[in-house]
Amino acid sequence: MPQASAPPVLYTFPETTQLQSSLANFIRKAQGDAIAHRGVFTIALSGGSLPNNLKDLKDLEGIQWDKWQVFFADERIVPLDHPESNYNACAKAFLDDVPIKREQIHTLNVELFREQTRLDPTAEIKSEEEDEAESEAVDIADDYEKQLVSTFAGANAARYPTFDLILLGMGPDGHTCSLFPGHELLAENDRWIAEIQDSPKPPKRRITFTYQVLNHAFRCAFVAAGEGKQDMLHSILDQPEDGLPCSRVRPVSPGLVFWFVDQAAAGKVQFPKTEYKWIERATDDDPITTERKKMKVEMDAAVAEADSK
Repeated sequence: MPQASAPPVLYTFPETTQLQSSLANFIRKAQGDAIAHRGVFTIALSGGSLPNNLKDLKDLEGIQWDKWQVFFADERIVPLDHPESNYNACAKAFLDDVPIKREQIHTLNVELFREQTRLDPTAEIKSEEEDEAESEAVDIADDYEKQLVSTFAGANAARYPTFDLILLGMGPDGHTCSLFPGHELLAENDRWIAEIQDSPKPPKRRITFTYQVLNHAFRCAFVAAGEGKQDMLHSILDQPEDGLPCSRVRPVSPGLVFWFVDQAAAGKVQFPKTEYKWIERATDDDPITTERKKMKVEMDAAVAEADSK
């Protein structure tokens, strides 16, 4: 039985520039830990404002791009060069400027697109096209799940894919990935990747990670900046019982969820803050390692107590 998840770790920074440099430092440490243990670094990216917060990676020393396997936590069903594509946003922000091979970046299989999707992907679906469009979306989601299966098979095979790091954003309604408040996908327990054809936020047609993936990651890290995020961040961290999609991201132990936010976004948050520890060396402990050591101490103590009875 999986162990209960730990509470989130909240890091706040005076300025966005400090947030971005600390996030890059955190990613480099997550990469080093993953490569040391498994020889590969699996990471999932998101869209929105997140890609622009990753630009510091372009000039960061110590990034082993040849070891990265990149996925997208959600994606819009649009061509890869479309302005609404999360891949396109990340490519423009940093992926096009770093030495990573295209085959290490896992995108939608555009060969599965209908002609209409190629020509006008955000157009309203006509009633006579609904069945064909739904079948297309299911095929695209299934294909992306197969890409996950292929990457996580072998020595690391498990019931669920276990990402080293999933980077997430926070929508104004508390959504993350393409998991929206009140939507039926919040209760999806079978699939790793699900299609959505009625997204409250355009474009309507997307695919998304489900909580089966999010909550089995070693690390999930949210990024939020700006005064406009204050009310929602307060709701997510201080009132998790409301069940907003972001609040539901709680990886099972030893996984952890982190929040990288600026002081403007954290203005109304009562949740306890943690000072970010800059990680200079590969041997420095990150929060995941610290949590593992804490668990071992607790387990050893429990075993010793049981043996003494």
